[in-house]
Amino acid sequence: MPQRLADISTQAPKDFDKVKTREKTALLLDELDELQNLLFAEAKHSVLVIIQGMDASGKDGAIKNVFGTLNPQGVAVRSYKAPTQEELSHDFLWRIHQHAPAKGMIQVFNRSHYEDVLITRVHKWCNDEMAFERMKAINRFEALLSEHNDTQILKFYLHVSPKEQQERLNERIDDPRKQWKYNANDFNEAKLWDDYMKMYEDCFENCNKIPWVIVPADQNWYKEYVIADTLLQTLSSLSMKYPGLKKE
Repeated sequence: MPQRLADISTQAPKDFDKVKTREKTALLLDELDELQNLLFAEAKHSVLVIIQGMDASGKDGAIKNVFGTLNPQGVAVRSYKAPTQEELSHDFLWRIHQHAPAKGMIQVFNRSHYEDVLITRVHKWCNDEMAFERMKAINRFEALLSEHNDTQILKFYLHVSPKEQQERLNERIDDPRKQWKYNANDFNEAKLWDDYMKMYEDCFENCNKIPWVIVPADQNWYKEYVIADTLLQTLSSLSMKYPGLKKE
């Protein structure tokens, strides 16, 4: 049965306490520091973290607060904005594939290849037939990374409510520390909310061989906990070991 975002809460579960959850997240980040070191040293696996969400859903904050504490030698972040003319002259995955993570690395995508089946459909730059063909290509691309390069792929959708989004967009007008993020067009995009939700739901239904994690994102402290916990579980499952002394 197709997943409807309107039926999924954007709030943390009621049994989660803000203070206690932040304390848990701090402990998770300590554990992640060691696991990332193992990942980097062993260099047998890689991790691709895809973070999608509407404007002001908290993508930047999640990257800073979850991945910012890790060793920067082993983490790379790539933000995808409107494609350049050079990128448009290639297939839509060209600009993505060149930033796939090397073994030992955690690569974070702030937006991703999914933009080419989201905003492009909302604005009719890509028809449905092409979009669904692209989804098949995305599935093959993700399978290539996971099955042939030992890449663990984590796909997060930050699920924010329209009300919370509007409050955060208005903060970018009123708060001097956030005014650099202000973009008048974000308010225009917000008016297309229902269209975006439909396009996301199509992604969840058709690009789910590697499952999506839909993260309630109205409260940043819970969003960061879910991402950190998911990453920890993934790295813990790899049974990594430090390499021994190299033979002369």
